[in-house]
Amino acid sequence: MDFTLNDEQELLRGGLTRFLATRYDLEKSRAAAKTGTGWQPEIWRAFAEDLGILGAALPEDCGGIGGGPVEMMIIAEALGHALVVEPYVDTAVVAAGLLRRAGGDVATALLDGIVSGSTVVTLAATEPTSGGNWRDVSTVAERDGDEWVLTGSKIVSASTPLAGCVLVTARTSGDQDHADGISLFAVDITSATTGLEMHHYRTIDDRRASDLTLERLRLPASALLGGEGTAWPSLARARDDGAAAVCAEAVGAMRKVLADTVEYCTQRQQFGQPIGSFQVLQHRMVDMYMEVEQSAAAVCLAILRLDAEDAVRARAVSAAKATVGRAARFVGQQAVQLHGGMGMTEELAIGHYFKRLTALQFEFGSTDHHLSRYAALTRG
Repeated sequence: MDFTLNDEQELLRGGLTRFLATRYDLEKSRAAAKTGTGWQPEIWRAFAEDLGILGAALPEDCGGIGGGPVEMMIIAEALGHALVVEPYVDTAVVAAGLLRRAGGDVATALLDGIVSGSTVVTLAATEPTSGGNWRDVSTVAERDGDEWVLTGSKIVSASTPLAGCVLVTARTSGDQDHADGISLFAVDITSATTGLEMHHYRTIDDRRASDLTLERLRLPASALLGGEGTAWPSLARARDDGAAAVCAEAVGAMRKVLADTVEYCTQRQQFGQPIGSFQVLQHRMVDMYMEVEQSAAAVCLAILRLDAEDAVRARAVSAAKATVGRAARFVGQQAVQLHGGMGMTEELAIGHYFKRLTALQFEFGSTDHHLSRYAALTRG
């Protein structure tokens, strides 16, 4: 299997890497995440206008440049390496994929806004009692004349404080935790004044998220995206797309953590020599390197399987998520230990990367969830 990038993909990686190295300052990013709006809107616009990465993985008929999963992997890995907090995965991967598969005028308009950088769209699919299972939907959508009325609640809707529109899952028929009967609605949160309550907060890894309460929220008929009750296959694909993307992001973050740890160990002196000269610490850094490379290989396989049939895709994604989850924990912990107490300080980048690597283990399904799913999919 050939993992070699073509010329266009190499240009994409090189251009994005140079942009982030010169224009994305980690200290400024942390300040915006902690005390400001949670992100840098000017960086998001530059992603769209200067680099075109928000549409790089979308087909041309959606306003993109005709890329696919490999372009998504390249972008996510570079963003992870720079610890970017702007919502690329939530908006340009998960939400954009859902909108592309749904079709229709509303979806097309939102896709245009995503590609141009003028609109941030996110997904609200997790509920208080669902345990992270997107198929377990108790939020209800009922017809009332020419409108839909939504009642229910969503939790930990990533990047929603930055968004203008949220895609909300609701059940229009069927039993709870059943694939049939789940529908997807576009909610313009900038204009919703009654029936929607949002609680915004900052997560442990300096991202922003929201809990949503919908109390007879009225939406026009056009808010329904795709067919009524048929959203689950698209949601399942979006969850796997998101899992593969955050795995690529984790690989980028782990490469940066490993490089910083090796550099620190060549500079830190103990007993009159660099601690990197101690064989036991060299072994630990080699173990970190092996975990990163295993993760990178697993991510490449998952990316190349995203367009395969459902079971093949799910198996490859779960294998990657489980591999990356284990590696992120190991690499992050080793990096902090090798840096000593200063590894968890706010002043050092390692601590921020460690928090992100910890959070990534649970996004789009935990390591344990994906181990169980992989076992079920490979069981004879």
